[in-house]
Amino acid sequence: MIVGTLGCQTSATGYNIDGVRSYQTGNFPQALQDFQQALQVDAANPDAYYNLAATYHELGRQNRDPALMQQAEGLYHQCLDLSPNHAECYRGLAALLVQTDRAQSAFTLLQRWSERNYQSADARIELARLYEEFGDQQSAVRYLTEALEVDSKSPRAWTALGRIREQQGQLAQALSNYQQAYAINTFQPGVAERIATLQRSLSTSAGSVGNGGTQMVTIPTVPVQR
Repeated sequence: MIVGTLGCQTSATGYNIDGVRSYQTGNFPQALQDFQQALQVDAANPDAYYNLAATYHELGRQNRDPALMQQAEGLYHQCLDLSPNHAECYRGLAALLVQTDRAQSAFTLLQRWSERNYQSADARIELARLYEEFGDQQSAVRYLTEALEVDSKSPRAWTALGRIREQQGQLAQALSNYQQAYAINTFQPGVAERIATLQRSLSTSAGSVGNGGTQMVTIPTVPVQR
């Protein structure tokens, strides 16, 4: 779970940043205090609501505490009331719904967000993520393709598409997708490593075929989806 750091007021942002640092070191009581102070400074700060929700969510998950999970859910909704396209908040709320045995509600949440915001790549990426987690790669690819039609420079969409293509054994296509993602954003965790691994794998496969080896790996050629 990624905790956002942006805020509407400079001082609220400072409290949010301090809270994130506390969260990342596992000091959840201090994180809660920092995020609550951010709200005291700026009561309409959606990121502070999200950060509080994410912290209660993690505490509820760790302690298996339904009351904390319910508190997190309410805060997620407050965040969305203030910021209807808050991608991290949708992601967190969808995860909470799945973890509390309401997977269909998670799908409905993200589907409605996607329908309300036809020009949002984030909505489709999050919906694709959920379908992928539930093993429906075909639907995940469809929504990632739609996301790239909305925003062809979305590194998250290219990376997610590359991951699915790799899982499907479409290594050449996966490599192309990862390279697209890396060209847009070189700081995505793990993308450079996946590119290097696939390049080695494809090079080894090509060498085996060229040297008359008995094992031939067929790499399907798939056009880049845009």
